[in-house]
Amino acid sequence: MLMRKVPGFVPASPWGLRLPQKFLFLLFLSGLITLCFGALFLLPNSSRLKRLFLAPRTQQPGLEVVAEVAGHPLVRKQESPPNPAPAAPAPGEDDPSSQASTRRRKEWLRRTHPTGPREEATAARSSSVAVFRPQEESIRFSFDFNAFRSRLRHPVLGTRAYKSEEPQSLVRTQREKIKEMMQFAWQSYKRYAMGKNELRPLTKDGYEGNMFGGLSGATIIDSLDTLYLMELKEEFQEAKAWVEEHFHLNVSGEASLFEVNIRYIGGLLSAFYLTGEEVFRIKAIKLGEKLLPAFNTPTGIPKGVVNFKSGSNRSWGWAMAGSSSILAEFGSLHLEFLHLTELSGNQVFAEKVRHIRKVLRKIDKPFGLYPNFLSPVSGNWMQHHVSVGGLGDSFYEYLIKSWLMSAKTDMEAKDMYYEALEAIETHLLNVSPGGLTYIAEWRGGILDHKMGHLACFSGGMIALGAEDAKEEKRAHYRELAAQITKTCHESYTRSDTKLGPEAFWFNSGREAVATQLSESYYILRPEVVESYMYLWRQTHNPVYRAWGWEVVMALEKHCRTEAGFSGIQDVYSSIPSHDNKQQTFFLAETLKYLYLLFSEDDTLSLEDWVFNTEAHPLPVNHSDSAGRGEDQL
Repeated sequence: MLMRKVPGFVPASPWGLRLPQKFLFLLFLSGLITLCFGALFLLPNSSRLKRLFLAPRTQQPGLEVVAEVAGHPLVRKQESPPNPAPAAPAPGEDDPSSQASTRRRKEWLRRTHPTGPREEATAARSSSVAVFRPQEESIRFSFDFNAFRSRLRHPVLGTRAYKSEEPQSLVRTQREKIKEMMQFAWQSYKRYAMGKNELRPLTKDGYEGNMFGGLSGATIIDSLDTLYLMELKEEFQEAKAWVEEHFHLNVSGEASLFEVNIRYIGGLLSAFYLTGEEVFRIKAIKLGEKLLPAFNTPTGIPKGVVNFKSGSNRSWGWAMAGSSSILAEFGSLHLEFLHLTELSGNQVFAEKVRHIRKVLRKIDKPFGLYPNFLSPVSGNWMQHHVSVGGLGDSFYEYLIKSWLMSAKTDMEAKDMYYEALEAIETHLLNVSPGGLTYIAEWRGGILDHKMGHLACFSGGMIALGAEDAKEEKRAHYRELAAQITKTCHESYTRSDTKLGPEAFWFNSGREAVATQLSESYYILRPEVVESYMYLWRQTHNPVYRAWGWEVVMALEKHCRTEAGFSGIQDVYSSIPSHDNKQQTFFLAETLKYLYLLFSEDDTLSLEDWVFNTEAHPLPVNHSDSAGRGEDQL
């Protein structure tokens, strides 16, 4: 009740109260009001009432931007996932500076996640970090993991019932040997380089490199699904614990969009799909959001490098003087980004890669071929260099795998793949005088008669796509896949170490061999054994297992060191020098494909899974209703 003060005016009392009575009534009323407002601050669970009267607390700078990128408003809390998985990482997890002081608190918070505003405020005061975790808290999407697993047509790890023609004991022994190699590679990394990106086995230390923008633990993320596949349970738990405790995303360097996507995001996605552990899903989505600024270009074609601190982007300096994006890089995002949308409900990821597809569909292609360099500014090809090896390779791989991952509904991907394959056959495919089939490189109509180790994945790719080709082409593609894979095997058998060079030529009477030292190295690459695995699953021809075992023996003899596996500098030297690097893809790809080569076909069945270009298994979308719905606030 407001009492206006007007000189000379005394309002009549509606209750007929005298002045002393009025004074006592007002005194009682003021006390009652004071008591009510005090209760807002003194009584428990009064936060909702406070919000009616008090202005909201100022957010940290930049949270609004992050929420906008994520496509969801900030929320106070998140429901537990429907599947039995651990709680999301505790507040402050991604802050390395608070790691030591908050480790015990984090362990408790993972068991008792804050359940209300008061608890969140208490947690924030005790840790000196913000309550809001913008990227993590904005994930309001519930993925039904149990429903997803029920739609798989085979057990993830197969039936383990071995039915091949070889004696069971022999194949099991070979498989166990490969498992021992993985265990040795992991234990060496753990002992000398845990948390670093790669192991240097000769100097027995770790190496960070500059591809990942300050992210660490690349070997750990790349190894997760291989450890799970091989049932190395203790080692998998070590890797998972490191991701929970030490995998921080608040980094500020420049990162390769391509490498972070295929290794980190691919590894985290597959780890989630294999286990249902929420930490992998959340980390993958948060990291995916950090890559989105790479797409801020006039055409929507992303640049190859993104700055995690400023959000700026740029092309590689060596890519046409910094003016071009690389076909294999911007063309190898589709699988992972579709799954980021599947697991987050945020359509921005899918929209970005579908727009890339739209640009490529419209642009003129010389003779139906896709050159390796495209301007992200003008949308024009910058040079007519075509390769199925480095710079181009995984773009073609992701077309056929997009078709398969969509449960054969992505007709655009299917059409683009078979059109590109037909152009490659017409303009790049050759047969040497010695009868070896190879895919050359094309430079404005002039062929370089060489094939890179990276191009040796193409045998497996063509085999994988043969089933869905036109009926009259299926047998042809199966034979073509076998012939290309045989050529790549020849590049191994013609070296002293029985390991293949980085590139090999077909000229001057020399076939399937490197012609200079700069192309004679082997860095533990997987592409040849990848094709062996696909050809084995398609044909069950024992020659592919025999060839795979030759690789195992060569790796043991020439690449195994006291403290891990190392690449070698010259495959034509019987006593090769080591390069002192255990590549992350050796654990992610090479050993995984070898293990699958000696496993049953229903182990990571190709009916249920496709492998990204880092060999991380991603599930086929057997249903378009997988896990959609939002958490309730």
